[in-house]
Amino acid sequence: MLFKSLEFKNVYGQKVKIIEIPVLEEDSTYRFMIQLRLEAFINKVYYSYNTKTVFSFRDYLKKVLKWPVYEQIFKVDILKNNA
Repeated sequence: MLFKSLEFKNVYGQKVKIIEIPVLEEDSTYRFMIQLRLEAFINKVYYSYNTKTVFSFRDYLKKVLKWPVYEQIFKVDILKNNA
């Protein structure tokens, strides 16, 4: 899976970076949902005063999405027999 990162300054002038933004195909059923969640997350980070400068979008999705949906988006492949 391909990931993006986004860097900007928030309202207070702090440099903030959002990492692990998944890049989905055009025909993906989750594309619109991820786009809306990303906008909400950026808004939350933009207006918050926090000492933290790097935020993980993947961790945020882990908290707000149901687990089966999260697994479908990130498709974690489990190796058999530790291969």
